[in-house]
Amino acid sequence: MTYIICEPCVGVCDKACVEECPVDCIQPRDGYDDIAGKQLYIEADTCIDCGACEPVCPVNAIYPEADVPEEWTNYIEINAAHFA
Repeated sequence: MTYIICEPCVGVCDKACVEECPVDCIQPRDGYDDIAGKQLYIEADTCIDCGACEPVCPVNAIYPEADVPEEWTNYIEINAAHFA
């Protein structure tokens, strides 16, 4: 199982999760800048499922894949597509 970063993070990208991740599996979207289009992704192949990212997220945007709220399940596919 991996973790998914959902809609509350879009446009916020606090990056506390990036600093907390012991394996550096959280990456910005391609073309990331500090003005628009902010989005972070968790690389499933690198993630060790430690859960360190989840409690430090100030907007509660990170969920285990199995627990992603129904309204944000599209972020599972969005995350997977980023690493395809």
